[in-house]
Amino acid sequence: MNIREIAKRAGVSVATVSRVLNHPEAVAEKTRKKIEEIISEEEYTPNWFARGLNFNKTGTIGLMIPHVLNSVYMEMAKGVEDVANQKEYTTFMCNAEDDRKKEIHYLDQLIKKRVDGIVLISSMLEAEDLKRVKEQNVPLVMVGGCKSNPGFDSVNIDCRLGAEEAVNHLINIGYTKIAILCSKTESHDNKEKIAGYRDELDRVGIPIRSEYIKRVENSIEGGYLGAKKLMEINERPQAIFTTSDNIAFGVMDAIKDKDLLIPEQVAVVGFDNVRLSNLVSPRINTVDTPLHKMGVYGARLLFDIIEDEKKQNEPRTIILQTKLKIRKSCGHKERIGEMF
Repeated sequence: MNIREIAKRAGVSVATVSRVLNHPEAVAEKTRKKIEEIISEEEYTPNWFARGLNFNKTGTIGLMIPHVLNSVYMEMAKGVEDVANQKEYTTFMCNAEDDRKKEIHYLDQLIKKRVDGIVLISSMLEAEDLKRVKEQNVPLVMVGGCKSNPGFDSVNIDCRLGAEEAVNHLINIGYTKIAILCSKTESHDNKEKIAGYRDELDRVGIPIRSEYIKRVENSIEGGYLGAKKLMEINERPQAIFTTSDNIAFGVMDAIKDKDLLIPEQVAVVGFDNVRLSNLVSPRINTVDTPLHKMGVYGARLLFDIIEDEKKQNEPRTIILQTKLKIRKSCGHKERIGEMF
């Protein structure tokens, strides 16, 4: 139902309905209540930012990220915004702070604002939370390790292979007691990283020890606390693989606070290759992920849907590859192999 149909049913002009939506205080109470009841019954959502009646486009997209303070997500967000800017679109960025309830709230608000499309980065939303998106035919693309992907276009990385390569590198250097600190977030990416860690140990016959697998907050503090627990184990691990560079930074602090040397006594590997990983001492071995490119590809998929009047139904998936950055935190002896 549109605003004209509401006006016709209420027996008033379109201008009166518009005043109820924008300046309800200017409409007589009896008339206002009658129009509001019709709007409520029909679940009408006004298109506040309609840019053109012919195409019904607002020139806006929504972008939801887990946490604005995490540089990984901001790098992806920049990729999305770069493409949106080229398309002369405005981006509404929502900071969910790793809170599913906030994500649901923001998603509802973006739909009400009639954005032309939405990009979700590493979302915690379940399939049931995304039903309204499908019902409203809002184009949506999922970027990164989202918890659920019920038939939407998506861009992701091969996290399992990245984890396998990182653990394989440690094994080739000679480490056999390898621990993992993984983010508590129940995302697809985290599950794949743990699977890659397990797969590589299984492949070479190294026993998987439960005390070497710790779930922590995806932060420097989380890495610090997790590493402290690993350092207290009787048979301390020789190397620690982490599922993010932020966790790895905390691990390095904890190792140094124990007066242990990196990598001579404990080696460290991160994941993501954020800019700081090449600035700390020693420089961190890490799995490079094409963060900006993920955002760019996600936005391109979204605009493909927005600009396609037929709204193709077959979901597309793009999987990008990782690359191991060999530096100094694992004790690699061949400097020629060091990649910045």
